[in-house]
Amino acid sequence: MTYRPPTLQTLVLTAVFAASASAIMALSRPIEMRVDGQRVVSDVPPVTTAADRIYVPLRSVADALGAQTVIDGDRIEVIRGTQTLRVRLGDPHATLNGAPMTLKHAPFRVRGRVMLGLKAVTQAFGVRAIYDPRTARIDVVTSGVGAATTTQPPPTQ
Repeated sequence: MTYRPPTLQTLVLTAVFAASASAIMALSRPIEMRVDGQRVVSDVPPVTTAADRIYVPLRSVADALGAQTVIDGDRIEVIRGTQTLRVRLGDPHATLNGAPMTLKHAPFRVRGRVMLGLKAVTQAFGVRAIYDPRTARIDVVTSGVGAATTTQPPPTQ
């Protein structure tokens, strides 16, 4: 087998592909997450999948929600008010206030951080989450924040 130098067409196609991939990576940005309008800071950003599943760093979100997180090996307990969520790494079975709860995907680690599906967080703590892929932003709203307020007119006499 003898070496043949690449054709001009091959070089041009390779250059176009490399430039396109570079542009996409340069323009992509990590997902920003906010809880009640306040940015959640974490060394591991939320992760999305092609199926639009979103996984968030559990401790960062829990802290932003005012919850306490206890990690004991592969067992994680998150307590927020009267709600207690217990999960285990690699296990899709969890408990919420002692009642069984099945997660769509088991919690996993990314660079040492426990990642949990955003849907599980919203169910466990009664918050609302909105993900906007155009802005790469997740907004988590707790009850009472952003709710419409209605004012009653003064009573007539």
